[in-house]
Amino acid sequence: QVQLVESGGGSVQAGGSLRLSCAASGYTYGSPCMAWFRQAPGKEREGVASIYTGGTWIAYADSVKGRFTISQDNAKNTVYLRMNSLKPEDTAMYYCAAGPRQGGRCYLGATRYNYWGQGTQVTVSS
Repeated sequence: QVQLVESGGGSVQAGGSLRLSCAASGYTYGSPCMAWFRQAPGKEREGVASIYTGGTWIAYADSVKGRFTISQDNAKNTVYLRMNSLKPEDTAMYYCAAGPRQGGRCYLGATRYNYWGQGTQVTVSS
């Protein structure tokens, strides 16, 4: 079992920045892929960024490339999502997820992850 706890959400104006944190505990060795997803009301859950905690694999959704950065602190078992140049369309509940690697990669599909946090709300006003 893996437990995930997100923090760092809030309300900002367009153009602002936030940093989300996801602290993992439990048996994390079997779930070396960590990812951030988001879901806005009435929309499907969208993969935002993923990272392989044991190596260098990182992936981003096209909608956030150049604005968001995923990183990790293995000593703290924590993954971060730095979000810059935020837009109103970034408004959503953001979820952290953990899962196994597949084919040496950490994909952004929600079905590939079997552990989820409770989410943290990000609201961007124009």
